[in-house]
Amino acid sequence: MTTTDSPPVRSLTALERELWRDVTRSIAPLKPRRVPSRSEISAAPEKRNAIAATGGTAAPVRITRAPKGPPPLLPIDRRTKQRIVRGVQTIDARIDLHGRTQGEAHATLLHFLHLAQNHGARIVLVITGKGVGELGGGRGVLKRQVPLWLGLPEFRTYVSALEQAHAEHGGEGALYVRLRRAR
Repeated sequence: MTTTDSPPVRSLTALERELWRDVTRSIAPLKPRRVPSRSEISAAPEKRNAIAATGGTAAPVRITRAPKGPPPLLPIDRRTKQRIVRGVQTIDARIDLHGRTQGEAHATLLHFLHLAQNHGARIVLVITGKGVGELGGGRGVLKRQVPLWLGLPEFRTYVSALEQAHAEHGGEGALYVRLRRAR
């Protein structure tokens, strides 16, 4: 006795088909599709019959593409952080964002990272300040916002990794940022 565990297949309603047509009209293919040759089309039923004859099932193959843009932001590895703290790895540049508004700090940080990368800097220290208190009142805004900014696409062309600084370099109020090499 053979049983199937697959759920029953239902057909789309008219409303679902109309919705799908609207969605597919609004998109454009990434690459032109290759039209299969006549020999490939005629070979396709033979492959299905071969699978059916062996009792196997043909599972659909899903090909996923890597997202475009920079890879995810990583933490600085433990060894590099130790080398920075011990003074073996130098901090190539520093910026202090104390006393700046969010808008000023954002623009200044972006400009700083651009210049540092162009001058060959690999590790920079971004000082945000600790802020007073943990919640509300706009306190510690840069401490919270700068790590988020560094993950944005406009900063990702410069930044490859970040990590909270050691207490010697500002602790919770500072970040080590590893820069990408200039292209």
